[in-house]
Amino acid sequence: MKRILPITILLGGLLMTGCVSKKQYVALDAQYKDLGQLYQKTQLELTESRAKVKSLEDQLEYERKNNASLKEAYAKLQTTLDQSIAQNSQGNVNISKLVDEINASNKYIQHLVNTKNKSDSLNMVLTNNLTRSLSREELKDVDVQVLKGVVYISLSDNMLYKSGSYEVSEQAGETLSKIAKIIQDYKDYEVLIEGNTDSDPISKPNIRNNWDLSALRASSVVQALQNVYGVDPKRLTAGGRGEYNPIADNSTTAGKARNRRTQIIITPKLDQFMELIDQAPETE
Repeated sequence: MKRILPITILLGGLLMTGCVSKKQYVALDAQYKDLGQLYQKTQLELTESRAKVKSLEDQLEYERKNNASLKEAYAKLQTTLDQSIAQNSQGNVNISKLVDEINASNKYIQHLVNTKNKSDSLNMVLTNNLTRSLSREELKDVDVQVLKGVVYISLSDNMLYKSGSYEVSEQAGETLSKIAKIIQDYKDYEVLIEGNTDSDPISKPNIRNNWDLSALRASSVVQALQNVYGVDPKRLTAGGRGEYNPIADNSTTAGKARNRRTQIIITPKLDQFMELIDQAPETE
């Protein structure tokens, strides 16, 4: 307002002296109004400029603090990096050792896979050879399966023995001879003969119960394989499970007939598995 006041006084003085024409007065009045608007605009711009300066000062202070934090974080990262570099040599040794262990384990796993594939292939050949050698009539009393790498040959008691007896019948001779030939062809396999009965109690002077009957039947087959068909007895094991390993319901005649069976179980030798275990890579 300091700039506008002299103009107002000047206008007033000129009017009082009568030296200013009306036209000059109107022009001066318009100029006065323009100067007033310019002054208001300048004041507004000044206020805005001061606000911007304050904002910039605040931002500068924030950036200074942020810069200090970044310097501190950088110093910590540099310390961590120095420690990592110092430990790098030992870390490389550990990584190299780990890689060697992984490679050794992979080789061993591949060895086991190859061994299993070989075993599965041999089992399938064994099964196919056996089933091809049996007649259609014999296959009614013989069931051949491969379960988890083990060959199971299940023989019905009707074919092997007389009812209540543990002596091998003559009609079983031809079937046992074919099974014995397969066993002889695969000398790297162990043979377990396992007797099973139904739940009916046995009443014989020289047989106390179904445990005795199942074990005696398994022993009769083992001795026939050894004495008649020349199978190495070191490969043979006889065992009885009595009535406690049923595969069918003992409440029916058909179920009891299925449970009265002798199984010839052919597996790779145990020492072969032990050799595989010994070949496993050692780990600390």
